[in-house]
Amino acid sequence: MKARSFRARSAAATSRSCLLVSLGTAVLLLVLAACFASSQVSAGEPSTQKPYALIFGTVFGPDGRSVYGVKVKIRRADQKKAHWELYSDHAGEFAQRVPAGKADYIVWADTKDYKLPSGKHLKPGTEVTVHIEKDERSDLGLHLIW
Repeated sequence: MKARSFRARSAAATSRSCLLVSLGTAVLLLVLAACFASSQVSAGEPSTQKPYALIFGTVFGPDGRSVYGVKVKIRRADQKKAHWELYSDHAGEFAQRVPAGKADYIVWADTKDYKLPSGKHLKPGTEVTVHIEKDERSDLGLHLIW
């Protein structure tokens, strides 16, 4: 008789502790949701993120197909060294944020260490000058040659 009584009490205690854990989890989720919602910027408030312009491009091979893994360099026109270096992705595309505002940028492909799977070396085409006025996107294509 005592064994049944102990089991009944044990099941009730387990049921209560599961209920408390579930209730505590629900309260925690509600608190986290409230914190997340309050940290979001509302539509009427200005964003604290600095404005930027975007230079977006695609690297094309001599056959007109996009090329993966080509190093792309970007510098301001009034500077000599590249300020940004990035690589074209599997679609041959690249994107770089630059400061918003009036400026000219020079974009080119650096194929010095790049070799096609066939073993052929590609040469960079001409540099591209990009003029940025404000916070805008500028699209371009870099064409490689044999």
